[in-house]
Amino acid sequence: MNKVGIVGHGITPFSKEDQKIESVLLDSAKELFRNNSEINRDEIDAVLVSTNNNSKYLSPILSEMAGIQPKIAHTIESLCNSGTNSIVSAYSYIASGLADMILVTGAERYDSPGQILEWDNSRGEYKHPVFWASIFSKSYKRKFSISDEQLAIVSVKNHKQAKENPNALSKKTYTIEEVVNSRKLTEDLRLLDCSRPCTGSASIILASEEKAIQVTDKPIWITGIGQKTTSAGFTKNSSFSSMESTKLAGQTALKMSNKNPIDVDVAEIHDAFSVCEPMALESLGFSAEGYGMKMIEELHNTNNFKINPRGGLIGSGHPLGATGIAQTIEITQQLQGNAGKRQVDKPKTGLVHNMSAAATSSTVLVLET
Repeated sequence: MNKVGIVGHGITPFSKEDQKIESVLLDSAKELFRNNSEINRDEIDAVLVSTNNNSKYLSPILSEMAGIQPKIAHTIESLCNSGTNSIVSAYSYIASGLADMILVTGAERYDSPGQILEWDNSRGEYKHPVFWASIFSKSYKRKFSISDEQLAIVSVKNHKQAKENPNALSKKTYTIEEVVNSRKLTEDLRLLDCSRPCTGSASIILASEEKAIQVTDKPIWITGIGQKTTSAGFTKNSSFSSMESTKLAGQTALKMSNKNPIDVDVAEIHDAFSVCEPMALESLGFSAEGYGMKMIEELHNTNNFKINPRGGLIGSGHPLGATGIAQTIEITQQLQGNAGKRQVDKPKTGLVHNMSAAATSSTVLVLET
């Protein structure tokens, strides 16, 4: 099986701009090629697009606009973890020998239809993610005696870290009191507990080992992949205070890379809502059950950027199809030592956690220098 590395990337600022999805896709691809002039577009075998947008034929359209004529071109949609699932698809093409170099581009508009699940009539009016997030928050707080003030630290930490990310949607920092007193959406969820939909795009190039060493002296290798879907409806979850799909995907990815949670130096965690970060940290094995908030509080108090250095989804914004790719770009930059003021000290191993719809589906990647 061929070794697969990340050899180039490009990302746009996340914003509330009203742009056509085709233009949003192209922007990060153009940025990638500007930053990586040694990559020959004629050698790109596949173009994969990650989005929940309803527009059709986007991968061939992007290919034409970017000046690429690939053998393989198609779109991948899986709500919020479309991005990492697209990276896994690209990895599979290269590892199997069907391709040597692949462009993966994810993009979303601020009004993405992927934010609402229309299919599940059993949810009644509760189709928006804030409702499952509210149930998770209530369950997690009750089980582990977590206060609103404690949970607010997630948002405070991630907005603080987003200040060091020039592409982040958030430009402000907040206090615990401001988070707790922000607009109440449900009994257990405030506005500042939530990530925000936005317009944005992220592109990444994956290559076989032979190609990778030709175009960069700092490839980042994908050494672990884990995926798990337990259901589609969040009411099928076995627990509302832990993430079963995340646990299983994490175990698979770490086993494939011969790593343990303690070996991970930096991680991007899918904090769609404040409660998701401690739940994911526990499910991935970074902390014991019920102690995720204690870990987060310690990271915040010591200005340790190990978890969500770019500001997470809460600070950076959440353009669904681009999120998993943006997370992977962040870990790539961290491992290359190119993350600026948010740089973690000499990381060798990084992890990406990307999930959909109340963790009914999760994807975990392990990256190494």
